[in-house]
Amino acid sequence: MVDAETGVYTGTIRSPTGIASDPALAGYGVSQSHELAAHLTTLDPPIDVFYSSPFYRCIQTINPTLELIETTNPASPKRSIRGDNGMGEWYGTARFDHPSPATPDVLNELFPRYDLDYRPTIIPSVSGETIPELHDRTAYALHRIIEKSDAEGAKAIIICSHAATILAIGRALTGYLPKDIEEQDFRPFTCSLSKFVRKSKVPVETKVDLWEGHGKPAPKIDWRGGRGVAGGWTCEVNGDCSFLSGGEERGW
Repeated sequence: MVDAETGVYTGTIRSPTGIASDPALAGYGVSQSHELAAHLTTLDPPIDVFYSSPFYRCIQTINPTLELIETTNPASPKRSIRGDNGMGEWYGTARFDHPSPATPDVLNELFPRYDLDYRPTIIPSVSGETIPELHDRTAYALHRIIEKSDAEGAKAIIICSHAATILAIGRALTGYLPKDIEEQDFRPFTCSLSKFVRKSKVPVETKVDLWEGHGKPAPKIDWRGGRGVAGGWTCEVNGDCSFLSGGEERGW
């Protein structure tokens, strides 16, 4: 929780990263992450690349999938987790600084599969973001991730993120922004899975500027009006929880 006057975040349980707003999963969440892993390893095509918000609980959620892949198929290529702040938590605007996730070195010590060579596409302002800024940041990060995936020949990637960001991801990919910004058009239940399939593999926009660095806004991506990022995507699975023993829980 945060003190609205001082901007100081506190937590009742010590965070593994030492950041009060960066808690680990509860035991039940850990169990869900293993159920998710069992499901993700059955997908066809298999997941080529793993992206995650760099906050601890997201990395902790996706890590068991990589562990299971290595256990069941030791000959498969070693996979890593690419932490991207562009897929990170959303904080509303405030007059104080919001917390940032732990550094890659710290996260790699906690999760050896955390990729130290990957560089985030964009880092949100510590002052927070408006809802339009959240959508712009997410769209830009997706643009760069898809651009990189195309260059690498990846057929399937997964992104582990937070509720508000997942809503923005769905909107940026499909190109549809509801009139009521609070509409729950996508279903970010805990450990749920959504699947987006590309409409057509068109080249990503080449005229998109590179993000200029800390404190600078996200370069604009023309995704609204049904266009979607990189040719547009169709949502074929929306917040599936059928593989979880507890079903749909903690929808946002």
